[in-house]
Amino acid sequence: MQELTAGVGLRRRDRIAREAEEERLGPAATRSAASRGRERPEEPDEFRTAFERDRDRIIHSKAFRRLKHKTQVFLNPEGDHFVTRLTHTMQVTQVARSLAAALSLNEPLAEAIALGHDVGHSPFGHTGEDALSPFFAPEEWHHAAQSVRIFEILEDQNLTWEVRDGVRAHSWKIDPPPTTPEAFCVRLADRIAYLAHDALDALRAGVLDRAAFPADVRVRFGEPGKDWIGSMISAVIDESLRTGAVRMDEATLGVMNQLRDFMFVNVYQSAEQQRQQRRAIAVIRDLMGWHLEHPEEIPDSYRQHEAPLVVQAADYIAGMTDRFALATHDRLFRPTLNL
Repeated sequence: MQELTAGVGLRRRDRIAREAEEERLGPAATRSAASRGRERPEEPDEFRTAFERDRDRIIHSKAFRRLKHKTQVFLNPEGDHFVTRLTHTMQVTQVARSLAAALSLNEPLAEAIALGHDVGHSPFGHTGEDALSPFFAPEEWHHAAQSVRIFEILEDQNLTWEVRDGVRAHSWKIDPPPTTPEAFCVRLADRIAYLAHDALDALRAGVLDRAAFPADVRVRFGEPGKDWIGSMISAVIDESLRTGAVRMDEATLGVMNQLRDFMFVNVYQSAEQQRQQRRAIAVIRDLMGWHLEHPEEIPDSYRQHEAPLVVQAADYIAGMTDRFALATHDRLFRPTLNL
């Protein structure tokens, strides 16, 4: 194999150098050297900052790999171009890093939070939350809390406090909100990514046509796809620089919320989606009922024996991919012929 010679000018850039470079970020940026730390103290890595190390641990986790076969919106879609939970995660990561870079914030921290934000999702997207929540009444089951549980317990990664806090509160419905500005980049990036790409999937699936989108959305954001993403990112950058906080201006946020309401009515809660969601809910609840009655079928490899049985069953079922959940349900509940 041909090798480059030392004359090309390679230079060592270790953790100390990278932490020093963070001092040139904006005043609001979160410095890795000032992290609140980990649950268990560790020796610092020779080359990576604490947040870079977290990013790598998340990418190599089993829960992250399973996102490849988990639904974003369309359940078990035909074709190779629909967004999965993994591609959504990568899109959120790109948008979050773009925001962090433009605002002189800590990009690896934003990246780590974005990569880890959805690992707790059950099969069949947000439908899984509706299916699992009755087992935890009066509290609801939420994928953000499950994501944190995965990194703290089921696949204990000993992540920094800042990354866990950002994952915990990446959803806009979670209170209290996240602590770092990088986590707010992820909050906004999540909504930007899913609205833009879910709309493209709806167009591809024939659920919507381009003329159906509200006029205000087309005027403010342009054509569905990259125009929307670019317009939304620019709106966040401009308003954040103007106000000193990571946010979107009220006028643009109003149009984004109008788009979100439109998507809920016409896509997320459409008659066809509701039909698929009812099937998905039935599958998950059947699997929960079965494993509560047969706890011996919950694998030890993904089980916290000290937890209540309902939590053990939910941990296992929430970790399933769509196709594994359907295959398991088929194996357990399909009628057999006595020949």
